[in-house]
Amino acid sequence: MKKKGMIFVISAPSGTGKTTVINEFLKGHRNDFSVSVSVTTRQPRKGEIDGRDYYFFTKEKFRDYVKKGRFLEHATILDNYYGTLRETVLKTVNSGRNVIMDIDVQGAGKITKKVDCITIFIVPPSFKELSRRLLNRRTESVDAVKNRLALAKKELKERSKYDYIIVNDKLADATGYLDNIYALERLNRAMAKSKKEKL
Repeated sequence: MKKKGMIFVISAPSGTGKTTVINEFLKGHRNDFSVSVSVTTRQPRKGEIDGRDYYFFTKEKFRDYVKKGRFLEHATILDNYYGTLRETVLKTVNSGRNVIMDIDVQGAGKITKKVDCITIFIVPPSFKELSRRLLNRRTESVDAVKNRLALAKKELKERSKYDYIIVNDKLADATGYLDNIYALERLNRAMAKSKKEKL
C-alpha cells in the first residue's frame, strides 16, 4: 500500500509574507510538495495568474461548487469567497505526494476536522510592521487596509490552535524554521512507522 503524503496547512494574516516564505521553502522542495491552489472570487492582483496563484471564479460558479460538495473547505473573507478543491488535494495525498496549503484561519479550522495535517501559523514581528507592509503594498485603499488589519487582530488570536508558530522577521530564518518543521515531521513519521513494525 502506498504511503500517503503529508498535508501542511499554513495560515497568516494578510501582509505577513506567508506566500513569500512558502515560495522560498519550495525552491528546495519542488520534488517533495505540490501546492494546493485555492479558489477565490476576488479580483486578481497585478501579476497573478489564474491556475497558478488562484483559480479565479465568479460568485455564481463558486456557489455552484459549494452545492455540489466540491470543496474540502470554504469561507467568506472581506466579502469574497475562498475555497480548497477536495478532489485535487485528496488525489495528490493518496498518490504519496505532500501538499502545502496556503489557507486562512477559517479554512484551516475546517480542514483539521476532515484530514490529518500539520498546521503552521506565520506571524509578523509586530503589528506595527504588519501595518507598514500592507500600506507599502499599495494594492488596496486605506479603508481596505484598515479592514485587513482589523481581521488580522482576530486571526492572531487563533495562533495557539496551530502545531507550530513561525515569526517572519527575516525571510531566511522563517524559511529555515519551515525546513526544520518538515525534517521533524518526516522523522516523527519514520519513528512511528518503525514503532508500528516492531509491535
